[in-house]
Amino acid sequence: MYKRNTYLYAIVMMVFFSAFATAQQRTETYQSGEWLKFRVHYGFITGGYATIAVKDEMYEGKAVHHIKGFGETTGIVGFTFGVEDYYESWVDKETDLPYKFLRKIDEGGHTKHRVIKFDQTAQKAHIDDKKHNKQKTITTEPGVQDMVSAMFYMRNRMDTKNLKKGEEFKLSMFFDGENYPFKMKFLERETIRTKFGKVETLKFRPLVQSGRVFKEEESLTIWVSDDDNKIPLRIKADLAVGSLKADLDAFKGLKHSFKIVVD
Repeated sequence: MYKRNTYLYAIVMMVFFSAFATAQQRTETYQSGEWLKFRVHYGFITGGYATIAVKDEMYEGKAVHHIKGFGETTGIVGFTFGVEDYYESWVDKETDLPYKFLRKIDEGGHTKHRVIKFDQTAQKAHIDDKKHNKQKTITTEPGVQDMVSAMFYMRNRMDTKNLKKGEEFKLSMFFDGENYPFKMKFLERETIRTKFGKVETLKFRPLVQSGRVFKEEESLTIWVSDDDNKIPLRIKADLAVGSLKADLDAFKGLKHSFKIVVD
């Protein structure tokens, strides 16, 4: 059971990093120094933690946000079946498009280490599989995103004031050597209780593939702060073996004020 649950933990965190879509209007919602920490849990049992951190860098002469994501299992879950996942993306500060993506994971002995360089002009992804010492190039869709950059792209470009219930968003994402059409639906505005107090949120439902892991196509729900930060606050996954949540546990370096509802 622990082995299967931690495998699902890794899948949910993968979706969590990529669970946003596309829009046109652009605002500045995050900055260098932002740091978010999430607690992944099964009811009262903590399965692990995930962090996302942002800092400014130069990449091949271009100003970028270097975004690092890290997830690991802890406690008895980590002892039984350890997960240690690293995700990194180098994102253009003006276009919000990625130039480079790193994925290095160890999930109970199952490992991957890949570096992808995106040529957004030529629409190509150059993949370096460091584990197997293999390289290949694949054609991508225009404006393609990786698992990490997708979330920050959406944060900067989502027009929250005009969202309508049932509105769907689409995004071209590149994952594991394939172009992946990602779609998400806006459900409603909802005030939820967090460890920081009550927070007004935007509630979304990414559409995922049903079958081996998820109960059905609409098994994931995500809550995003309805403020100028648009940070993810909670994800809930209804899985074939139960349910799992990831909640914001700590944060620092936000660009805008974090709004708490005062009763």
